[in-house]
Amino acid sequence: MNADSGRSRQALAETIAATGALTDPTLREAVERVPRDVFLGDAVYRPEGTAWVPVRRAEVGEDEWLRLAYSDRTWVTQVNGADAREATEPVTGTPTSSSTLPSLVVRMLQLADLQEGNTVLEVGTGTGYSTAILSHRLGADNVTSIEYDPGIARRAADHLDAAGYAPELVVGDGLQGHKERAEYDAIVATCAVRHVPAPWLWQVRAGGTITTTLSGWMLASGLIRLTVSDDGSASGRFTGDAVSYMLARPHERPPRPVFFRHQGDSRPSRVPPGVLEDWTGHFVAQLGAPSAELMTTSDGVILVDVATGSQAWTEPAGNGWTVHQHGPLRLWDQVEEAVTSWQDAGAPGQSAFGMTVGADHSQTVWLGRPDGPSWQLPV
Repeated sequence: MNADSGRSRQALAETIAATGALTDPTLREAVERVPRDVFLGDAVYRPEGTAWVPVRRAEVGEDEWLRLAYSDRTWVTQVNGADAREATEPVTGTPTSSSTLPSLVVRMLQLADLQEGNTVLEVGTGTGYSTAILSHRLGADNVTSIEYDPGIARRAADHLDAAGYAPELVVGDGLQGHKERAEYDAIVATCAVRHVPAPWLWQVRAGGTITTTLSGWMLASGLIRLTVSDDGSASGRFTGDAVSYMLARPHERPPRPVFFRHQGDSRPSRVPPGVLEDWTGHFVAQLGAPSAELMTTSDGVILVDVATGSQAWTEPAGNGWTVHQHGPLRLWDQVEEAVTSWQDAGAPGQSAFGMTVGADHSQTVWLGRPDGPSWQLPV
């Protein structure tokens, strides 16, 4: 590790600490020690308009590479399965792997409240940076990390070896966990899920925790830590942090069909589509219509359900909005019902929400308290 990298690591730790996101001295030491530039490899993607442009270490020079590596931002490393190292020109598509901004890595690990000697399963190795932070914090022998993509897993293993860390690395479906090293004190997911997978509950000891981002096909997100009970159930509250992760690949959205505006039934909307621009409003809308995908237009929003072909779309009408709905699911009705319940409760922030996972694996997000307004997650 060169001196310039060392100064950059210390500067990154100071930057994160100044935001209040880094209060654990052992995690701060990990940020100061783990060389993020090693985990970015030799290339990343930079967004430019609708394209992703490869940025190469050899082309920008070492000073610029260290500057971008130690900025507190996410760097995309793979788009639609195409690795940045192999891209010869800009590409378009959806990011499928990235190096998450370090402050979010730290926020997740502080929320997990890991203690010396704890064993942890990390779901989503990615570049291996967060795996190295965990290894430095807990000792590599206590860290198991599972990655879905074999190519990404190989590169992460190389990065970890180069940085001097040797945790247990597994290639497989992280939603199934890794029972061979269970029970764990904690599971930390660096990908988002539509619901908490049952194997996670089975593989965490009673009193242990699951820290994950709950998301869905509208791409709204909520960060939560669940505590597992003796009977295999779990519960917790959302933090309210405006953070998001990529959906785990088995939970990703299905291919979206071409959208056609079927006139369907029309009526005045009871809520404006702009409510979905609010972080919590977006989250509530997703709870109400979990099978819907969301598109935005200059005139409002479009909801599409791939399985049934149901759709809803809004358009301005005088001082209000008209909604058109077509198909067996009344998607906007579902959104309105959820949003109205939230507004009737005073439209609180996301930290007012909690979640209960039953021993039978039923999963409920509730507002205020478990017997308040609630929504079942698709399982």
